[in-house]
Amino acid sequence: MRFWGKSVLCLIALNLLATTGPLVVRADDKVFTGEIGDTQCSMNVHSLDKTHTEMLKVKGVGKTAADCTLYCIKNRGGRFVLQSKRNVYLLDNQELAEGYAGKKVKLTGTLDPKTGTIQVRSIDPLPYPKNREIAG
Repeated sequence: MRFWGKSVLCLIALNLLATTGPLVVRADDKVFTGEIGDTQCSMNVHSLDKTHTEMLKVKGVGKTAADCTLYCIKNRGGRFVLQSKRNVYLLDNQELAEGYAGKKVKLTGTLDPKTGTIQVRSIDPLPYPKNREIAG
């Protein structure tokens, strides 16, 4: 019976460790909100107003912000960025950002002020009614 008691405690401890491990946040992490876009539209390379409006008029680009973002990444040499109302941030983790193309998100990470790049820790979609900017 002693063996089973220790085994159960060990399993509980491992479960707690596994579920709390990813929640580690560094002291210099910050929460940013905005839309996952692309450098081409967000930095006025193919846009005059930092939106997808002009590119979406081009045949074959698509009909949504996500379509435009993915098109510019794959066909125009763009990179994923976080675009807030006031700023455009480069993202170090392009693979993680891809799944949120064109979506409003809450992103946690550390900003390098010299390069304007966020070292991304996590990205979470914002619920539709709460697409308001928190920081950025």
